[in-house]
Amino acid sequence: MDNQGRKHRILMVSDFFFPNFGGVESHIYYLSQCLLKLGHKVVVMTHAYGKRSGVRYVTGGLKVYYVPWRPFLMQNTLPTLWLTFPIIRTILIREKISVVHGHQAFSTLCHEALMHARTMGYKVVFTDHSLYGFADVGSIHMNKVLQFTLADIDQAICVSHTSKENTVLRSGISPEKVFMVPNAVDTAMFTPSPNRLSCGEIVIVVISRLVYRKGADLLVEVIPEVCRLFPKVRFIVGGDGPKRVRLEEMREKFSLQDRVEMLGAVPHAQVRSVLVSGHIFLNSSLTEAFCIAILEAASCGLLTVSTRVGGVPEVLPDDMIVLAEPDPEDMVRAVKKAIDILPGIDPQVMHLRMKKLYSWDDVAKRTEIVYDRAMQSSNTNLLDRLPRYLTCGAWAGKLFCLVMIINYLVWCLLEFLQPAEGIEEVPDIGPLLTHLDPVDDPCEAQGD
Repeated sequence: MDNQGRKHRILMVSDFFFPNFGGVESHIYYLSQCLLKLGHKVVVMTHAYGKRSGVRYVTGGLKVYYVPWRPFLMQNTLPTLWLTFPIIRTILIREKISVVHGHQAFSTLCHEALMHARTMGYKVVFTDHSLYGFADVGSIHMNKVLQFTLADIDQAICVSHTSKENTVLRSGISPEKVFMVPNAVDTAMFTPSPNRLSCGEIVIVVISRLVYRKGADLLVEVIPEVCRLFPKVRFIVGGDGPKRVRLEEMREKFSLQDRVEMLGAVPHAQVRSVLVSGHIFLNSSLTEAFCIAILEAASCGLLTVSTRVGGVPEVLPDDMIVLAEPDPEDMVRAVKKAIDILPGIDPQVMHLRMKKLYSWDDVAKRTEIVYDRAMQSSNTNLLDRLPRYLTCGAWAGKLFCLVMIINYLVWCLLEFLQPAEGIEEVPDIGPLLTHLDPVDDPCEAQGD
């Protein structure tokens, strides 16, 4: 079958997946579900979460490998370079994967899986969900890792034009290899309240991880000032994180217990019920490649006030969002402007507009094109690929070459100790049988 219109066998890899909640987790889940509907085979690989280990099936027959690695920092696994190779190789062979799709620049598992997949000759695609700077120590190290991963990649995806520019600058990848495919929102799940809320009391909703990057420190300064200026305004804050303590201290200091409700962590299934109880959604992020939370809020009919950072200005039309600089004074001004235009906002009309603007089916079709392009890229051996790593820097380039040579030798050793022919392939089950290449003996399905 030619590449155009072919059905792919995709392995999604990231440290971030359910039961953890966030934009990356939602993106992988919804994209996988839509790709399954299009007839592709999709398998997700992530690390174990608590007692959730081994192979699980979730909605739509999506198969998830929770490999027995434990996170050591911010849900990231410890970088091991070669220790993950045996299990990744086994999954690739067992599931007859054709494309490996890694997600998130600071996912260790993602970088290692892409490295091993390239060594084995698989096509690889990477999606960058975040924006990073160029000056601080963390960003400098992260950019070097990204440069290594993207030096030898078939295609890359970014979720906004700003994110694409950022990724190209940070990694040195050719812009021709980078596609812009936005995030989307499940408009069937995020619907407005059937009864329009009264504007007698205005409720501002914040749902975010309470960390520095998400602007939790800004909220500490903005909330008291807004409450002072507008006696009819009340806040609902959903989310957890290290900065939660600062918000609770602020609430005590200004005696705002009756006007600032702290919900703690909100399960994704309950996010909609929190959103529809408010009029305005407040996003205070200091850096953001896209921000799915804004889409969810707009789909529920909320007017958004957000910091003008990263890809946020690209997300919504001007009449659905009020932008502000990441400065307390400017954010208070933006909230005042939002309160003034609130009576002219119709939640149902906003929801219908979001339905037309963003769809996961559209994201899946655009991602499908990226996979087709990846499959058309030429196969190269190790000697052809090494010069790509040398361009990463005088010392880093040599180090990256050494890592890939060792990786190749580890692969040769694994092939000797456990030949690929000795790894049992998993038969495709359910609706996939009608779309994908037939397996030798479907009766073996009971063994998986």
